[in-house]
Amino acid sequence: MSIFEHSEFDNHEHVAFCRDKRSGLSAIIAIHNTGLGVSLGGCRMWPYKSSEDALHDVLRLSKGMTYKAAMAGLKQGGGKAVIIGDPSTEKTPEMMAAMGKFIDSLSGNYISAEDSGMTVIDLKLIEKTTSYVAGTHAKYHLDNNSTDGNPAPSTAYGVFVGLKASVDYALGQELKDTSILIEGLGQVGMRLAAHLYKSGAKLYVTDINQVNIEKAVQAYDAVAVTIEEAHSLNVDVYAPCALGATLNENTINELKVRVVAGAANNQLEKEEFGEILMTKGIIYAPDYVINAGGVIDIYHQSIVSSKQKLKEHIEAIEQTLIEIYRRSKAESKATNLIANKIAEERFGK
Repeated sequence: MSIFEHSEFDNHEHVAFCRDKRSGLSAIIAIHNTGLGVSLGGCRMWPYKSSEDALHDVLRLSKGMTYKAAMAGLKQGGGKAVIIGDPSTEKTPEMMAAMGKFIDSLSGNYISAEDSGMTVIDLKLIEKTTSYVAGTHAKYHLDNNSTDGNPAPSTAYGVFVGLKASVDYALGQELKDTSILIEGLGQVGMRLAAHLYKSGAKLYVTDINQVNIEKAVQAYDAVAVTIEEAHSLNVDVYAPCALGATLNENTINELKVRVVAGAANNQLEKEEFGEILMTKGIIYAPDYVINAGGVIDIYHQSIVSSKQKLKEHIEAIEQTLIEIYRRSKAESKATNLIANKIAEERFGK
């Protein structure tokens, strides 16, 4: 199959592949759209089962970044990078250096940031062989967070703000009266749990890493559940914070929640599943809208700004979601379709 006929191609401007035998690097960079500016997106390292899975993921993720930037009001385009491999066992400084050279070969059309399986330390290694890296240094930060360049605190805060607004809109209640399932307790999911715990929410948690579950149980009085039983829990909110496509044919039929609002990218396996959620009476916070806090953070590090302006920009996620919900109700269209329409008007699809 030609890449141009790939189901997720969606008129990408540039897709590049790299195989560096010396370092073991196998990577793909996808640039979706630069109508609003140079493409920016995280670099993810994951043990994909096949190169086809990696390609599928990077195409979906880069497209999502275009829509995310547009909905967040940023003057930048969407791109993404993936490295095929287990970050816990296969990552080396030599591989990071090779990734930097790969990024550099695109002459600044793609700027890389942090994503799953990668850290600020990894980005600093990549930065040794390219200048096209963002998120390694920070001038502004949210309260009580260090200026180390990690956008996860801002992503988590944005999801918290959006989730709270979604609960108020859909249920008309405060978080202290709300039960929430968090699926995925990585850098963002764990921080989201902290915000929700401080607001009095009742938390249920699941993760592929048992250590993360135990931490959340101890620190945030959470109830641990298995991944198999998670989607059928009788709770108010499902917050997917792991990898994408957790809203699929199997899980959607199991959901008993009233709200879906989480940090994961590409939560809907297929766009039409947004319509199914609507018919079930479930309010869905489009992922690239609610999880935009991180890319907003990175953007503010590149302009003259302040901690207060950064926080206010992230908090604007609330009003964006409310606008989407109101238009969805008025036009009888799924929230993801409403968000897509607004974003496409902005970046000129």
